[in-house]
Amino acid sequence: MKKLFPGGIMLLLCCTCWLLPAHAQFSLSAQLRTRTELRDGQGAPLPEGTSPAVFTSQRTRLSAGFTASRIRLGLAIQDVRVWGQDASTINRTTTANNNGLMLHEAWAEVLLTDTASARRRLLLKIGRQELLYDDSRLLGNLDWLQQARRHDALVLKYEQDAWMLHAGGAFNQNKEGAAGTVYDPTPPGNYPGNTNGGRNYKSLQFLYAGRKLHNGNVSFLFLADQFSRSYTDTVDNTPVTKWEDATRNRMTTGLYFNNTFRRVTLTAAGYYQFGKNVEGRNLSATLLSAAVQYACSKAFSIGAGADYTSGGGSGNTSHAFDPLYGTPHKFWGNMDYFYVASGFGNRGLQDYYLGAKLKAGSKWLLTAAAHEFFSASTLPSIDGRTTPSRRFGTEADLTAVFSLTPMIAFEGGYSYFRSTESLTSVGVKNISNPDHSSNWAYLMVSIKPSWLFK
Repeated sequence: MKKLFPGGIMLLLCCTCWLLPAHAQFSLSAQLRTRTELRDGQGAPLPEGTSPAVFTSQRTRLSAGFTASRIRLGLAIQDVRVWGQDASTINRTTTANNNGLMLHEAWAEVLLTDTASARRRLLLKIGRQELLYDDSRLLGNLDWLQQARRHDALVLKYEQDAWMLHAGGAFNQNKEGAAGTVYDPTPPGNYPGNTNGGRNYKSLQFLYAGRKLHNGNVSFLFLADQFSRSYTDTVDNTPVTKWEDATRNRMTTGLYFNNTFRRVTLTAAGYYQFGKNVEGRNLSATLLSAAVQYACSKAFSIGAGADYTSGGGSGNTSHAFDPLYGTPHKFWGNMDYFYVASGFGNRGLQDYYLGAKLKAGSKWLLTAAAHEFFSASTLPSIDGRTTPSRRFGTEADLTAVFSLTPMIAFEGGYSYFRSTESLTSVGVKNISNPDHSSNWAYLMVSIKPSWLFK
């Protein structure tokens, strides 16, 4: 059987290629990505005397693509697990909520316009897919997370020369129903509904308009997402959350700019969020971002930037900005203290950072960054009189990537966070007797073979 299995795979692939219509192509790729981590205060400081965590997680992904006249198909199946979570002799003891085998992508993209028109294209992409726009700050695939992020959505795309206009939407339900559209946004198991620790949306709509520049792009985004309303009922003297058909509507809109002028790359973004948040409070929040990168040479560059997300609130109005469905790990420090599953009290964030990047030869890439974090709003008093400092702490990140071949890469990193009493206070992370020196280190191996059949 061991000798026949590889031969069977090759026979299947050969038959598939033989059956392809003219001018069609089939692609197949795989990824095996293991990541060993030492977490000694990753996400939030640990209490004094707590032992650090050490584990290895693994993503195994198989992707296939098919392209023919006026159609593209994409499929990605992945399994995400921690080494040792399953019994080695039988899988019936595996906890259902830990089952990491899932369909990550399954979509079709259809060209609706005449194939003779190369300048203008109208496309429809439907199915399970990644939504990835601009720098992934608000809409990204969150690839750092082993399970990544995807949406069950429909996207209509109009593209002409350097311009693009995309309109998309999604509508979630737990199962097929005979009546009503009640949606329970609570995911199974001990997992947050989204990266920021909130609920899954019931529905989502967005409009994206962008234009390519000489060495960058400028874009406009309007996104609305709706969340199920709820109330608390009592069942057998136990409080139970009940979900309703009605929803609360949140809207986010703004501009993004990125372009390179000789050796200088400028990036800026501004977004405003309004409507209702998931708790039903009025929402008025902002995100502002600016960064500059200077290429000292082809191999070495340095940069600096600042991010601001509003927080806090007054009365029935919240000023806490939610960065939607982006990739926080890319922006607010590698240790994921902010806008990830571990919350920080909706206080908002000021992040001032410096960074450097060195491409040493054709195989090495080294990066370093330093962040100084502050609250964007006043923190609650500790003893009724003393107002804590807004300073949250300092983080330093070091990362090294070695590409052995185009298909094989090794990556390692180390981060250190020195937190303040303000960060661990009751109104923010709420950690008793915290260790203010936190560490995180990882080693990742990524193997990505690919094949193309025409």
